[in-house]
Parts: sequence; structure tokens; C-alpha cells
Amino acid sequence: MTAPGEAARRKPARRPTIKDIARRAGVSESAVSFALNDRPGVSRDTRARVRRVAEELGWQANSAARALSGERAGAMGLVLARPAQTLGVESFFLQLVSGIQEVLSARQIALLFQVVEDLDTECALYRRWWAERRVDGVLVVDPRTDDPRPELLAALGLPAVVVGGPATPGPDPAEPSATEPSATPPHPLLSTVWADDAKAMARILDHLYGLGHRRIVHIAGLPGLAHTARRIRSLRTEADRRGLDRRQVHSVTTDYSDAEGAEATRRLLDAARPPTAIVYDNDVMAVAGASVAAGRGIPVPGALSIVAWDDSALCRVTHPRLTALVRDTPGFGRLAAQELLAVLDGGPLRSVQGELPHLEARESTATPPPG
Repeated sequence: MTAPGEAARRKPARRPTIKDIARRAGVSESAVSFALNDRPGVSRDTRARVRRVAEELGWQANSAARALSGERAGAMGLVLARPAQTLGVESFFLQLVSGIQEVLSARQIALLFQVVEDLDTECALYRRWWAERRVDGVLVVDPRTDDPRPELLAALGLPAVVVGGPATPGPDPAEPSATEPSATPPHPLLSTVWADDAKAMARILDHLYGLGHRRIVHIAGLPGLAHTARRIRSLRTEADRRGLDRRQVHSVTTDYSDAEGAEATRRLLDAARPPTAIVYDNDVMAVAGASVAAGRGIPVPGALSIVAWDDSALCRVTHPRLTALVRDTPGFGRLAAQELLAVLDGGPLRSVQGELPHLEARESTATPPPG
């Protein structure tokens, strides 16, 4: 049996309307519209009274109605097209979003975030957001080596910033005439905020090579991502520069998950001449790899050195603590959001480089065993 008043408590509260404000302020609805939208046609006293009443009633502008009138929606979009199972334990995107949200919330702008199955679904979502005027701009993550999104967004006229930058152009380092990849250029259609993966990989190779490692394998993330391509190319370039054997220094791709990171580690350790050092593209795979080594009785770093591309609490609480690249991921998110706001304010297309990460050497890397 329903208790007295329970049905009333369950009934959703009615949002205040312009009519409610007009009634309480004693003015016409058109006067309320003029006052709330900073348009001429009402006195200063009337404008102040209307705004005071609107605040008392808790009135907020309807974003859909504002969009239809040509005003901004007050929201930015972020779409992630990755396997859902890889997101639950990876800290990178949580830190990135926290930095983005810090900048947007200071301007009272919402972040509309959605996870989708694939790139086609992501592109369809951009078209719908543009048609419905749901967002004022978007942040594009995980740039691809062959990416349809910049051209689509430019054609739609939807302001956007690519977070990560395009794949590094130039000849394939597998060719004898190849040279070091150049710095990432600005995208011809959109602004970019990018990190120098080539120099980051060089720092890792400097550390491992200096310790004496000559058999180094990079367990990379998803194939087709621009930053995966940049890291693989950089590993090849750095190996060639040091005269290392391509059969002993190479990359394998995964889906970023702990399961595939562990399986790739097993295959490498089963080789006739296993690597003495493994570089993992994220912290989750690095911890999974360390667990595989421990399960086989392979001491880290006595017989195998491990490096994680991204530092996190996982790297610092694992025993031994993992050597890792340390970067300000929230700061990278803040930089991306600031650049998108600059584009919305009429700024030019730019290529903005984020802070270069540094390598934090911990107990998981050491001189390799002889042989």
C-alpha cells in the first residue's frame, strides 16, 4: 500500500520556465527573454529583477533550444572507439579526461563522452551530433594512420582538435635510405596536440642499450593507431642507429589488454633466444608481463628487464617497481581542451607539442645476464 505523500514524492520536479519567471517578476515573457539573453529592450532594473528571480527558481537555459537559435550548446564531445574490455583498468584515459574536464568546467562547459564499437560508428555519431547541434566541438583521440575523421569534421564544419597528431610521414625505416622521422607536422584540416613518441622511445632505448641490452622487444598497442606506428618506426630507427639486429629488436602489436600482453610475453619467452628486455605500451600489459615472468621463475630484472610506456600506481606498487615513462597526462588533457576552446574562439589551426616525458628508472631494469 502506498504511504500518504509517497506518490507526490516520486513525481519528478517540474523545471521552471520563462512563463514562471515572468509571472513572479511581473513582466512579459518577451521581457524575460530579452533580459536573460542580454538583448536590448528592457531597463537595467528589470534585467536585474528577472535574473534574480531566475536564480531563485533555479532556471537554466535549455541547451537544445539555444542550439536551435544559433547559440552554443555549451558542450564538447569525446568519442572513444576501442574494445570496451581494455578501458576498465587503463588509467591513461581517466587522467586525460580529468585534465579536459578541469578546463571545460572552469568555463561551465559539459563534456559529452561516448564509447563506440568502431570508427564507422564514431563518424556516424559526429554526423548526428552536428545535425542535432549537441556539441560545439570535439576532441579526436587515437588518430589512425589512415583516418577519415579529420576530413569528415572539416566538411561538417564541426570544430575539432586531434589529440595525438597524425602518423609520422616519411620513408619506412626498413628501407636502407630511411632517416629519422621528422617532427609531427600540423594536420592540414584540424589543429593537433601531440606528444613526441619518437624521442620518448629514444629515451627508453638509451637506457636499455646503456645497460647492455641487445635483444629488446616492444609489445605495442593496437595496429593502425598513429602513435603505435610512430613508436614502431622509432624503435626501428633507434635500433639501426646502434647497429642492432632487426631480428632481435622488433615490435609486436596487441589490443592493449592484460590478456594479450601476457600472451605476447609467453610467446617471446618461449623463443630460442628470448629478449632480455621488453617494453610494453601501457602499464597494464607491463604488470601482466611481469606476472608471466614470475610464474615461470624468470627473475626481474635478473634475467628480464621490463619498461612500461605509461607510469601509474600499478607500476609503483608492483614488486619490483617498474621502470616507466612519466608524463603529465592530465596536463596533456588540459592542453587539448585549451586548444579546442581557442579554435572555437576563432584561433588559427596549430600543432601544439605536449611536454616530453622522462624515464623513471626503477628496480625492473638492470644489466642483462651474460650470453
